[in-house]
Formats: sequence, C-alpha cells, structure tokens
Amino acid sequence: MGRPVHCGHMPIRLRDETYKMLAGAAAGFVATVPMTVAMELMHRRLPWTQREPLPPRKITMRAMKAIGVRHKLDESERLGLTLAAHFCYGTGMGAVYGPVSDRVKAPPVVKGMGYGLIVWAASYLGIVPALGLIEPATRHRAQRNALMIAAHLVWGATLGLLTAWWSPRVKNPVPTRAGRQRDVRGRFVRAAIS
Repeated sequence: MGRPVHCGHMPIRLRDETYKMLAGAAAGFVATVPMTVAMELMHRRLPWTQREPLPPRKITMRAMKAIGVRHKLDESERLGLTLAAHFCYGTGMGAVYGPVSDRVKAPPVVKGMGYGLIVWAASYLGIVPALGLIEPATRHRAQRNALMIAAHLVWGATLGLLTAWWSPRVKNPVPTRAGRQRDVRGRFVRAAIS
C-alpha cells in the first residue's frame, strides 16, 4: 500500500520505500546547505598555504576539462556548476540513504553521521579517485581531510534528522493474524517486533 500524495486534482499513491527515497533526496539537498556553509567557514580557517579550491570545485572543474568545456566557462558559470554538482551529489546520496535508514537501529542523527562518513570514505577514497577527478584522500593534508570529514558529519547529521522527520511513521500499530501490522490509517506495515 502507499501514502497518498496529491498531484494537481488527482491523488496518487507512493510506496513507503519510494516515499523514503524522496524524503532522503529532499533531506540530502537541504543538508547540503549547512555542509557547504561549514566547508566555507572551515576553509577560511585553514593556513594560507592550504586554501586551494575545495574538492567539489576541483572535481567539477576536472570533469568540465575532461569533456572539453572548462576553458569556455567564466567564474560565475564555474561557481554555478560547482554548486549544482555538489547539491546533485548530496541529493543523490540522500536518496540512497532514505530507504535504508530504518535498517540500522540508532538515533537519526547518529545514523546520518555514520552514513556521512561512509559517503566521505566511498567518495574520496574510492569513486572519485577511480574516475580520475581528484587524488585519493590519503594524499590530502590532514587538516583538509579533517575539514571534509567534519563537513560530511554536518551533512549526515542534518540528513538523518530530516529524513526521519519527513519519512512515513507508524502510529499505534495493531497486530494482525498474518504477522503484519496495520497502522491507524489502515495500511499494512512490517512489524517492528523481532
């Protein structure tokens, strides 16, 4: 069964997993705002010698160079593309988090922070270096890695909190003979009892 969502005059029903994916995507997008602010503030506190562009800028510009358009971009276009790519990545990673967030039993902020660390490690130690868009984090200075890890903790905490807030919740479940539970709206949901 699904959750009703109104699209114009016609209601549609979304499965809980789809709804959680959308909640995670929205939370990932919004969580990228405090993450970006934290990155910028921490970047300003780095020693002058370490203030080269942050990874989202480096990654985006290397991708633009690879497709042969970086030299055609002015500074405002470079900034816009960097922010667009950064927010798209945050949104995509949030969409992945949404449906799996309930599989770990922990407070939402803790789950989100753990996921933020996983995203940092997978991105900066694996995926992005494998694509040749940035050197692995093992070659970055410790202060810059600390900055990026802290930023991903901010993103993850916000993601976890917002995803939990925006995801469907079961209220007053009623057990049924089939081992499933029915919530107060009459939808069947999985039993939370082990």
